[in-house]
Amino acid sequence: MAVHKPTSPGDTAVYRALKRLGDVLVSAVAVVVAAIPVAVCCIAIRLDSPGNPIFVNTRVGQYGKPLKVLKLRSMYIDAESNMEAHLTPEQIRQWETEHKLDDDPRITRVGRFIRATSLDELPQFLNVLAGQMSIVGPRPITREETDWFGDDLEEALSVKSGITGWWQVTERNDATWESGRRQELELWYVRNRGIALDMKIFLMTFGAMLKRTGK
Repeated sequence: MAVHKPTSPGDTAVYRALKRLGDVLVSAVAVVVAAIPVAVCCIAIRLDSPGNPIFVNTRVGQYGKPLKVLKLRSMYIDAESNMEAHLTPEQIRQWETEHKLDDDPRITRVGRFIRATSLDELPQFLNVLAGQMSIVGPRPITREETDWFGDDLEEALSVKSGITGWWQVTERNDATWESGRRQELELWYVRNRGIALDMKIFLMTFGAMLKRTGK
């Protein structure tokens, strides 16, 4: 995929340098501070269900490159390979068509908590330190979800994916791909990104975590 030219007036060389500096500094601190909470979560995950507590999820990153996103595992280890063991035929059909379930039985008890509080995202600070992601940006998407952007896909993938973003701190689960609202929010960030907006999103993230809007 070709490199897309910036569409936001706030996307300057100074902004990109400060953004990377902020990513490194905040992520370095976060990795240290989150070490114990992540360790506790890993123990809880293993006690709740067998399998590696860290899950590597392949998504589509900047410029369409594969992105290995690190997360705390919130589903049973065979959630994708053995869906018949967890889902009804109707749920399987819904998953195949919509790629989501309102009350997914594959999510473990601990998984529901770490998703609601966004604790499952903590390992992604390692992705940020490695330069693969940013703290603020559009959320990583699957190969199937790229189709929802249509002609705007190249623009949507012109920036690094983020741990948090405009979609997450505003409408989140109320904004769906089917309605087109999810795409609108992600593209709005790409077209308006800048230092002030990134700071606003970063601060709003703490409120979203306290409200437990994740699923």
